[in-house]
Amino acid sequence: MNNYFVILAAGKSKRFNGKIAKQFFIYKNKEIIEHSVEKALNSKLFKKIVIVSNNLKYFRKKKYPKSITIIKGGKERSDSSLKALNYLKKYKPNNVFIHDAARPNFSNKLLENIVINLKKNRAVVPVVNSTDSIKYKIKNQIFNLNRDHSLLTQTPQAFRFKDLYNLAIKEKNKVNDEATLLLDQNYKIKFIKGENQNYKITYLEDIKFPTTYYGIGFDIHKLEKNKKLYLGGIKIPFHSGLKGHSDGDVILHAIIDSILGATKKKDIGTYFPNTKKYKNIRSPKMLKLILVSLEKFDLTINNLDINLICEQPRVSKYRDKIIKSISKLMNLNKNLINLKGKTVEKLGLIGKEKAIACEVIISITKYD
Repeated sequence: MNNYFVILAAGKSKRFNGKIAKQFFIYKNKEIIEHSVEKALNSKLFKKIVIVSNNLKYFRKKKYPKSITIIKGGKERSDSSLKALNYLKKYKPNNVFIHDAARPNFSNKLLENIVINLKKNRAVVPVVNSTDSIKYKIKNQIFNLNRDHSLLTQTPQAFRFKDLYNLAIKEKNKVNDEATLLLDQNYKIKFIKGENQNYKITYLEDIKFPTTYYGIGFDIHKLEKNKKLYLGGIKIPFHSGLKGHSDGDVILHAIIDSILGATKKKDIGTYFPNTKKYKNIRSPKMLKLILVSLEKFDLTINNLDINLICEQPRVSKYRDKIIKSISKLMNLNKNLINLKGKTVEKLGLIGKEKAIACEVIISITKYD
């Protein structure tokens, strides 16, 4: 489908009380807005993603793909939304999704559900019921609302582009969301079940602080002549490689064990035993399978501290390349990865350059 995704991120966050606008506040180890950007990109549902912001300086340092465009926002939310629609008009979209950057916790499953419902409806909006008692005031009288019939609207909200555009260019008043435009003109909207975790971050108190877990990983392998050496997922020029049932990558093996330790999931041998199935398996593939459990349980890596223990090769020569490789494999900011080289003063197998070892300490956070 011809879908376009708009992220509104031009607000000043006056109620957030942070030193920076909330959309740029670090949450789950990345800026709040980046959660929405990544999810929209990874869904592969959109031809183009438009970010509307009044802080264009922030985005100059970002290396986004060509499918992402940054435009300047307006004074009010509705102004920014209209600016995005005016920009998109030249692409002749069928559908447009409007999303608030302050909602970082929506799932790709919600996006997919909206797309499915949009095939037979002109507008789709996710909603949840209120868990609080709701009252409203008219002059000096207070009335109760039936919370079972009260709907809290969320974003992203999806519309036929022409419908939303034609209503937006005529609207003179400030509106809090795009659904309001359609409801005021008696357009039919398909309301679908939203997600409780897809709440809007308004105040600093809305940021849920994490529980932190730690794990230790260790691995050691003998060196073997005329074998390829893999460290941190990349091939290192060396006269010997690491002997093992897999490719023997001690760095990735230690990282895997540290993750399993922090999540209380036993050890690497439990998941990759010395059987025919895993003979010569590459360590990046093993790591990828373990990382799935972090995503499933909403666990976020806080940092990695790595000691590579060997006489040769010299860690300093390959440090940046190894960190870059680990960063890519784990989708982890390279600034959260530290790699140190340690020797053993010529002692033992490692000192005689007959083995390489690695130890890792990891910090993982759980956002409840």
